[in-house]
Amino acid sequence: MTEKNPVQLIKVSNSDLRFLYNLLKERDPRVNISHRKMPTFKEHIKFVKSKPYANWYIIKHGQKKIGSCYISFLDEIAIHLKKEMNTANIKNEVLRIVIEKNPQERYLANINPANKKLIQFFKNHGFKLIQHTYELRN
Repeated sequence: MTEKNPVQLIKVSNSDLRFLYNLLKERDPRVNISHRKMPTFKEHIKFVKSKPYANWYIIKHGQKKIGSCYISFLDEIAIHLKKEMNTANIKNEVLRIVIEKNPQERYLANINPANKKLIQFFKNHGFKLIQHTYELRN
């Protein structure tokens, strides 16, 4: 991290459990695709400790934790910032760093079709729509 670039990505650790849970509580359920209901803190801990992603990072701006991002085992990128820090400049820098730290041939981003701002963000960075997925739950 330099003065010019105060954004850094630090691997998630056990000390981040409460921060990640609070960040999850901030997310708008209308544009969420990763869960239907808010998990309990105990369920959240179990999920984090299961190491569900290839790489999962806390996003720091200076010394402040402002979000998280990950790259999945299927090369899917997700970026979640605290509402007050959700700016294009920070998101641009996070995407650049996560790609730099995780060189792949391709990257995916799974986005709820209702999340127009995030769709536009990824389109602005060269991502192309490749599919809409539907599910049936019993």
